[in-house]
Amino acid sequence: MLYVDHAATTPMRPEVAEAMRPYEGDMFGNPSGVHGIARRAKDALEEARERVAQLLGCEPLEVVFTGGGTESDNLAVKGAALASGRRGGVVTVATEHEAVLQSAEFLSRLGCPVTIVDVDENGLVAPEAVAAAVTDETAVVSVMWANNETGVIQPVSEVAAAVRRVSGSVVVHTDAVQAAVSEDVTADGLDLLTIAGHKLGGPKGVGALIVRSGVPLEPVIHGGGQELGRRSGTHNVAGAVGLATALESAVADRDRFRRDVGEARRRFEERLTSKLADVVINAPEDRRLVQHSHVHIPGIRNETVLIRLDRAGVAASAGSACQSGASSPSHVLTAMGMTPEQARECLRFSFGWTTRPEDGDELADAVVAAVEGSR
Repeated sequence: MLYVDHAATTPMRPEVAEAMRPYEGDMFGNPSGVHGIARRAKDALEEARERVAQLLGCEPLEVVFTGGGTESDNLAVKGAALASGRRGGVVTVATEHEAVLQSAEFLSRLGCPVTIVDVDENGLVAPEAVAAAVTDETAVVSVMWANNETGVIQPVSEVAAAVRRVSGSVVVHTDAVQAAVSEDVTADGLDLLTIAGHKLGGPKGVGALIVRSGVPLEPVIHGGGQELGRRSGTHNVAGAVGLATALESAVADRDRFRRDVGEARRRFEERLTSKLADVVINAPEDRRLVQHSHVHIPGIRNETVLIRLDRAGVAASAGSACQSGASSPSHVLTAMGMTPEQARECLRFSFGWTTRPEDGDELADAVVAAVEGSR
């Protein structure tokens, strides 16, 4: 199997599985308890919190462990909009992850004003357009660091600066789930930041939301008041340890990752475009994640090519795993100006920590064979 769907999920790194093992076995305690078994679990949880904070440029108490990227996005957008008993507004972007867009849609039904800012044909948003959408009612702006389908990198720092110039009270959030494995992601200049374990070579079902000190946030899960009341529920200690270990591994491995993955992508795209002259890469070279290659191949149906690739031992996708099997075309691609038919001619290939440079050649040959067979 040639696995090129790392944007959906990554294989777990061996060191992550090893680090988690004790907390799935003998060290099983609930960190909210008071006895020795619970205290050992609590120590592991807080150590994981400190490790995540150090890598993301924040304080340990600003790290909120969650059940994943989707939950973190929900907490960020809903929590900021509904904080302090208000129904504040949301400004976000047309190509955001469904977790952000559907949170905004939910808030609109509660009477919160929502503005969706358009992108250009490359999927990029203009910082000035985001700032112009901010009003006195706006509570939170959410712009993802890098798109989960195309890999396009948004000018998040410039967006945050533009928003600050028009309002000192609006909270700025970014979903950095896709970016954290290959980009130098930190919370500098931001109020809220989302990451997820399984995009980094860590476990599924665990994520983190960085919540800067002083940022008001209404919890969306109520119960025992864990995470300083920001996210109730018994802690996933093994998951938190796995997330911290995966993030450390990703940071330590970043230079090698960029080199090998960048070479694999270069070889893939050069070989593919030399054999299929009508292929278009759907993001600018200097504004996308090194691990993403999102291509438009006119005259094919992506599901047909994906079936052929699967039979050939290649795991790829048409886009977001969250919309796998959806009948409607990608909202990301239509927001970039593609027709529904064009959107259904697109494929996403996402490389990861297991990728070898020579995988690019192998993948290109497999895609060409699948395309020619489907045509």
